[in-house]
Amino acid sequence: MAVEFFWRIPTQGDGRSVGMAGWNRGDWTTSTPRHIAPDFRREVKDQSSYYDYLAQVARAAELSGFDGALVPSAWNSEEPFLLSILLAQQTTSFRLLPAFQPAFMEPVYAAKMAATFQRISKGRLEWNVISGGSPAAQKAHGDFLPHDERYDRTGEFLDVIAALWSGKPVRHYGKFYQVENEGLAAPLSGVRKPGIYFSGASDAGLAVAAKHADVYLMWLEPLDAVRKSIERLDALASAYERRPRYGIRVDIFARETEAEAWADARRLWDGLESSAAHLGRHLTSSKGGDSVGAERQAALRPSGAKRFEDYIISPNLWAGLGLIRPGPTIGIFGSYQQVAERLNEYIEAGVDHFILAANPHLEEAYRVGEEVLPLLRSRNVSVRQAAE
Repeated sequence: MAVEFFWRIPTQGDGRSVGMAGWNRGDWTTSTPRHIAPDFRREVKDQSSYYDYLAQVARAAELSGFDGALVPSAWNSEEPFLLSILLAQQTTSFRLLPAFQPAFMEPVYAAKMAATFQRISKGRLEWNVISGGSPAAQKAHGDFLPHDERYDRTGEFLDVIAALWSGKPVRHYGKFYQVENEGLAAPLSGVRKPGIYFSGASDAGLAVAAKHADVYLMWLEPLDAVRKSIERLDALASAYERRPRYGIRVDIFARETEAEAWADARRLWDGLESSAAHLGRHLTSSKGGDSVGAERQAALRPSGAKRFEDYIISPNLWAGLGLIRPGPTIGIFGSYQQVAERLNEYIEAGVDHFILAANPHLEEAYRVGEEVLPLLRSRNVSVRQAAE
């Protein structure tokens, strides 16, 4: 199967800085320096909004050769499913992957929404099924289930979804859901079930992934760790006579030369409030979660590191992104050729799906699409043809 490349839609704001303080495009915020957002102190008819900017990002990614885009979710983000409907109307073949929590919707209604989306978009919806964020974020949404029970609920949710798409009457009496219906009716019954893109590094998460994941998503880790994750999930999924595909989410800094990539990254680091106090506040605010994946990401940061250079952990890999803003720890930094080489190493390890990102997402979608994707696609087409 061909390797697929998705882009990330910046649902929490965007800008040239990797730190959130500089994300002020569209109307996301009007309080940051170098103000470019519309001025809402005055009424201006027909002004552009942040949604117009996100549509530009999606169109740029589609024009640049990406197969689709992740529409992520966070406590203070735009709502991913609604945004995906907008972006489907602004693109033609581009697939949308909104982050979706079973905690927020009954499975039958979720299936109806998904089937309607498929009819609107001609089958371009996928689901990034997530079982929760931090305990505080879940409680803020009204979800008080502990970590493992959230995954139990997700597994049962996906059991019902699979039953609804089976074309047979559904009689489900579980811990979290009870359903009695005759399945999806025409015309909703004739559409493709969204692909299940799933993440979860805990035992509870892997148990659900083994049964339901079409694509198992990971944050970037060293190659050996990724290989071990693939081997472990393959073994668990074999009990269901299935094998998921594997994907990685990663931010990249790709430039003409490696020196330029590191220089640009260093300027962003120096331009941040990168004092020990800033880093300490960020690390303190990120503690207390129950995500095994986040714990593993935090463990990748070199102990005692303080300087920018201290976080370079191997060729073209920098492990300081998690200090600057929430999310993955490691990013790939280098020339176009080097970034493609690093990604190809993961393809050879068994990864065939990537969700790439870089700030600002609009300009970088063109850059990565024009300079990096052709290197990746040409090499992997040659490899696939040789295998055939």
